[in-house]
Amino acid sequence: MVFFTADTHFNHANIIRLCGRPFADVEQMNKTLAQNWNSRVTDRDEIYILGDLIFRGRGTETNEIIKNLNGKKYFIKGNHDKFIYEKGFDEKCFQWIKDYHVLKYEKMKFVLFHYPILEWDGYFRDAVHLYGHIHNSGNNGEQAARFEVLGKRAVNVGVDVNSFYPVSIQTIMDMVK
Repeated sequence: MVFFTADTHFNHANIIRLCGRPFADVEQMNKTLAQNWNSRVTDRDEIYILGDLIFRGRGTETNEIIKNLNGKKYFIKGNHDKFIYEKGFDEKCFQWIKDYHVLKYEKMKFVLFHYPILEWDGYFRDAVHLYGHIHNSGNNGEQAARFEVLGKRAVNVGVDVNSFYPVSIQTIMDMVK
């Protein structure tokens, strides 16, 4: 199975307040995010991470977090992913690291990018755009109007709008039909 996620922000205590996450502290958040991830994703699965995985992680600390998460991991860089430049970080934790990726699955095209974009490769041919970055800001009425223009074929795979779980490709395919 193929899964997607974004904006986990492991080790980011302030994200709890900023996004109204239901966690007492960063340790509880990290533990819950990892448990949720591993309850859905097995080591046989692929998971595409659309940025902001870990906040201010040190190289070796980051390696440990990533190695404890199931799946073959593919990484799209986000604006907070400075850990990839840290001494001691092992790039082999991921199958690859990119800024942008086009995934073809069952004759469908999925455009993966950390940021929501107005138009993407294949937009006029029913391609699906998966993104993160905005957390749950689309829940705010004023801000939600900005994202409506993206249409139903653009899907936020961030944890803040997906009950803190990764999202399966089948779920996304069902959503955009």
